[in-house]
Parts: sequence; C-alpha cells; structure tokens
Amino acid sequence: MAGVKLLGVSLSPFSRRVEWALKTKGVDYEYIEEDLQNKSPLLLESNPIHKKIPVLIHNEKPICESMVIVEYIDETFEGPSILPKDPYDRAIARFWANFLDDKCLQVLAKVLFSKGEEVEKSKEEFGELLKILDNELKDKLFFVGDKFGFADVAANFMAFWLGILEEASGIVLVTSEKFPNFCAWKEEYINCSLVKEYLPARDALLAHFQSRFQATATKEN
Repeated sequence: MAGVKLLGVSLSPFSRRVEWALKTKGVDYEYIEEDLQNKSPLLLESNPIHKKIPVLIHNEKPICESMVIVEYIDETFEGPSILPKDPYDRAIARFWANFLDDKCLQVLAKVLFSKGEEVEKSKEEFGELLKILDNELKDKLFFVGDKFGFADVAANFMAFWLGILEEASGIVLVTSEKFPNFCAWKEEYINCSLVKEYLPARDALLAHFQSRFQATATKEN
C-alpha cells in the first residue's frame, strides 16, 4: 500500500474523524502529531491556504478538511462503507454533516468565547439548533437510520467534546429533560463499539480545556 500520513492533533475532534475513518477501512498510516503553536514545515506546505490540521497525505498528495478527507478515504480504500450506498441517504448524511459544522460548531464557539449579552443570545441560538437535532434523532439510533455513519462522524464534537466543554467552562447547554432524543443518541454514540476505542482520554481532554478557559479568564482579569 502506498504511504499514508496523517498530520493531526490527538485531542482534536477533526483529527479523530479521520483516524476513525482510516481504522474503519483498515488502512495502515503514519500519524504525525502537530504542535499548533509551532506548525511544522510539512503542515504549512501541505495546507498553505488554511494552515490547519488534519491533513491526509496519500501518494505524496495532501488532502485537507476533515470531512473531505473522510469522503476521500471512503472512496479510495476497500472496507466498510462510511457514506450510505443509497443516493438519497448519502445526500441526507452530507446535509447533516454540513449542518453540524456550519451551524452547530460555529454557534458553540460563540457560546464559549463570547462576552456579556452575546453569551445568552448565543446560548438561545444553540438551544434552537439542539431542538432541531433532537427532533431529527427521534425514533432512530443515528442520523441515517440505525447505522453509525458519515453524519455521526461529523457529529463527534457534539457527542463527546460538548459534555467536556460544558464541564470545563461551567456552562450547561444540554439536559435530558430538554433534549431526550439527543441525549439518547450521545449515549449510544459514546458506547458504540465502532468509536469507543478511538475517542481521546476524557481526563486529558478535560484538563486541556480547563487550562484553556482558566488562561482566558486570567487574561480578561
């Protein structure tokens, strides 16, 4: 098999999406941990536009953006399908993946890093997005039926990182009373044998974000 390299950060949900896809397909790869405070020449050369992780390098050619990489892996390597076979289901999976990254992730960042009145406005906006997800996940285990797949990979930050961010920041966004279907999905996700072993260590992730929030609070004071 031609050489495959992944430039990533172990605590990043975006890197973990790609690692999950590679392991699902049984692809041998070299993982290269990046320091985002001191980005390597290889990262800057491989992703000169955004200068971000993750980057997959296959046959000496770089592919950027986590969900683009996941699709590339799905199309390039043998193994279990990540995107559904049915064209309609594929379209639905891509729709929810885009919704999660373009809407949920952006608003979550505003909740966590806004100040004053903007925080409450962002929390309300995020709550409306959670209502949409809660309704979508009614009567099914995952985003496209009962099979873990592409949209769920995109949702890893909502399933695992979100709870840790809530704990680290002290901001409560999700309760089972308000969003029972979403919480049931989160539980199913975290305990799913397909992903459980590929999630980062919870304690390390919590310590990382606690230190980030403490550093931000210190700067503001």
